[in-house]
Amino acid sequence: MLPKFLLADNSQVLPDKIFVVHNEQPRFIVGCDVEGFSIDQEIFWIDEQPASEELVKELLEQAEEFMDLELEYEEELYLLENDEDSEDNKVNLK
Repeated sequence: MLPKFLLADNSQVLPDKIFVVHNEQPRFIVGCDVEGFSIDQEIFWIDEQPASEELVKELLEQAEEFMDLELEYEEELYLLENDEDSEDNKVNLK
């Protein structure tokens, strides 16, 4: 089973864009600027776009929350890995 949301990018072609993929019905992809979810936002519907604007708004809010949490986690993981590398280098120097 696929996760509800995935992050995707293509840094070779669109280095300033990130994509949030919604894998449940209605499926869609939101392309946005890496600096902000609402910047240069484009929605690509894989399934038919829902008639309910409220549902679309809710799905986009969920996608933004997912993206923010994933990027925050990724940053924390990067910092943790760098801290561990620094500690390993200190041990190797002794």
